[in-house]
Amino acid sequence: MKKVLVTGAGGFIGSHLTERCLELGFQVKALVHYNSQNSWGWLEQSRYKDEVEVISGDIRDFDLVHTSLKDVDTVFHLAALIGIPYSYVSPLAYIKTNLIGTYNVLQGCRELETEKVIVTSTSETYGTAQYVPIDEKHPAVGQSPYSASKIAADQLATSFHLSFDLPVTIVRPFNTYGPRQSARAIIPTIISQILDGVKTITLGNLHPTRDLTFVQDTVKGFLAVAESRSLVGEAVNIGMNKEVSMAALVDLIAELMNVEVKVAGSSQRIRPEKSEVGRLCCNNAKILSQTQWQPQTDLRSGLQKTIAWLENNIDLYKPSVYNI
Repeated sequence: MKKVLVTGAGGFIGSHLTERCLELGFQVKALVHYNSQNSWGWLEQSRYKDEVEVISGDIRDFDLVHTSLKDVDTVFHLAALIGIPYSYVSPLAYIKTNLIGTYNVLQGCRELETEKVIVTSTSETYGTAQYVPIDEKHPAVGQSPYSASKIAADQLATSFHLSFDLPVTIVRPFNTYGPRQSARAIIPTIISQILDGVKTITLGNLHPTRDLTFVQDTVKGFLAVAESRSLVGEAVNIGMNKEVSMAALVDLIAELMNVEVKVAGSSQRIRPEKSEVGRLCCNNAKILSQTQWQPQTDLRSGLQKTIAWLENNIDLYKPSVYNI
């Protein structure tokens, strides 16, 4: 890799990936979603802000995407709508962004003969585990409009590989956490409410389990997959092969923050019963065997880093406001 494009570069994982690519000496184009303030998202806070070529626009705009892809040898496609609750409100928005946006990247790369195309999927495409740990052969189940849109995008990416020999690899991260994560996610939700002085925090269902990977490890997984020729045309999980319930996660965060908290359930935060993904645990044998990737951060250490970051950046969040 010499020159890369990161779509969704202003977001949580995208901003960390952009920074890591710059640290490795790559030339980086960063496609961020345009807004009226012309903010570059989390890249605004980056010490590498002046070293990246930022393109503001919309992943749904084929002409912009095509132009952005010119002269790059690798694209990391992360731009997406990811909030599951909002996908119940506007499924069409997820189809337009996650499916059409992915088409724009794939078709642009096909026309420009891009050397490597990394498409970001999600463990949500598996639905509730039918067996654990979940490997890449696990059936896909669209339990939410969000997951359905990502399944469709994955299938489209696979079709471009099989039909046009496009060098696509699908990266399927399990739940990533760390500094800069959306306030919608459970870990910043818990931490920010505690930092706001709340003694009874408001959450949704505490029974589901998730496989949690620190963001720096996820980013290293993306890069390891991009370097692997054997994974072209494949889907590959990134995860820790460990699961934790949301109830246990609350207890661990409270312990690390040296506080006692109670939890109040909120119907707003609970998914429809059949849509809730009850269990996710990653089989990471494929990425371990076919790349040099090894995760470096365990859950306890990763949470400590996340808490420390949020303590210094709590003013960027609104703990008392719930957004779907």
